[in-house]
Amino acid sequence: MATCCLKGFKWEGQPTGRIGKLGNNPAYIAGNNPDAAVLFIHDLLGWTFPNSRLLADHFAEEAGVTVYLPDFFDGWVVDFDLVATQQFDKIDLAGWQKANGREVREPEIFACARELREKYKTVGAIGFCYGGWAVFRLGAREHQPPLVDFVSAGHPSHLTKKDIDEVAVPVQMLSTEIDQMYTPEMKTYTFETLTKLQIPFDFQHFPKAVHGALSRGDEKVPGERDTLVRGKNAAVSWFKQWLPLAK
Repeated sequence: MATCCLKGFKWEGQPTGRIGKLGNNPAYIAGNNPDAAVLFIHDLLGWTFPNSRLLADHFAEEAGVTVYLPDFFDGWVVDFDLVATQQFDKIDLAGWQKANGREVREPEIFACARELREKYKTVGAIGFCYGGWAVFRLGAREHQPPLVDFVSAGHPSHLTKKDIDEVAVPVQMLSTEIDQMYTPEMKTYTFETLTKLQIPFDFQHFPKAVHGALSRGDEKVPGERDTLVRGKNAAVSWFKQWLPLAK
């Protein structure tokens, strides 16, 4: 992970959801639709970061779904004061990576999706930064029946060409222009591959926006706020498009 995965601003507002469980994981839950759910996989700042919970609230209210935001870092959270003051050297990224690498967390992410699949008729997934690779894995063709019906990924990290090759459900990409974690080469590969696979695909480009802008941009800066709102609206529209149609 790079320091761009940590940079960001904390938004104003008070999350209104509730704390529960999904599988063996504590989870922030917003909404109460008994038929449709979205699994929200958080970024490097963890499941308690207010921005992620506020986004979950918006998704639940505006798309009419139940949103689950589980803790996939086993209680590890970043001291946001270190983020705000850019004291990144005081954050143990190497230790975090060892404890929360893809191969470590993938089984419990799958387990949470399976539990949602048992409870709900329709299940989607959205992930920002760290969560970006995970939603592709949830949508992989190896899962029969599918674990999720559609996915959305915002400025993903750790995404591989193999992940893209193997996805088999509708995909939305929320792609910032300036992004060392999701490079121009990977953006081109995503577009070309998903087009060849004949998978429904929505590519949203955010000009001048940097990695992390959709979940950690500064809401007090007009241009950045516009990006936040557009990203949220795009995800809500994607959810609405597929929720009534998925089986």
